[in-house]
Amino acid sequence: MKRVRITFDPPDAALPPVYELLTRGAGYLSTVDIVNWNVATPPAAFLLRLGGDYDRFESELDERGEAFPDFEWEVLPIDEAACYCFLAGEVGAAARALFENFTRDSLLTVPPVECHADGSSTFTLVGRDADVQAAVSGVPPGADVTVEEVGGERVASESVAGELSARQREAVEAALDAGYYDEPRRATVEDVAAELDCATATAAEHLRKAESTAMSALVGVRDR
Repeated sequence: MKRVRITFDPPDAALPPVYELLTRGAGYLSTVDIVNWNVATPPAAFLLRLGGDYDRFESELDERGEAFPDFEWEVLPIDEAACYCFLAGEVGAAARALFENFTRDSLLTVPPVECHADGSSTFTLVGRDADVQAAVSGVPPGADVTVEEVGGERVASESVAGELSARQREAVEAALDAGYYDEPRRATVEDVAAELDCATATAAEHLRKAESTAMSALVGVRDR
């Protein structure tokens, strides 16, 4: 068995409009995780776990329903800052090809799939070595795959730190080293971005996602 954690950045043409709203168009959501899915046969169905202002997201779905004519949805509140969201509907051939690429042969995707504001997602694949390699190398033109971690004894997260992506952990470590979490604060997000050699907005997103995951796990909000 091989275990690999990857960040997958699909081509724009493969992103369903509702997914674009969830990621690129919903900065008021602190977390967007796919916790279960069924894409074996049309229609595709997804169970999401959303953190943040999910009422606003539901309102946008209702207001822009004509943009998602092939989807139906239901929001299931957990508390004031988190909910589950059921989505079901038709997806295009390009999107379905992406799903099928990561469900081929012996492959299993370990939930949750963490969705990011740039449209990419991070998740863990488990399967035979050859099947994992075929999926990573078999993404369509225009897609990008970054291998975050290979192997290890743990399949699913067993700690708060284990729930963070490699880049989120790197951002938190850089922030701690720089004094971003000191009181009084000795560093800014710009300083963290400089350490990571990335844009300020990217560093801010990594820290925001890491903080949301850590705090939610600490108080038992997330059902991982």
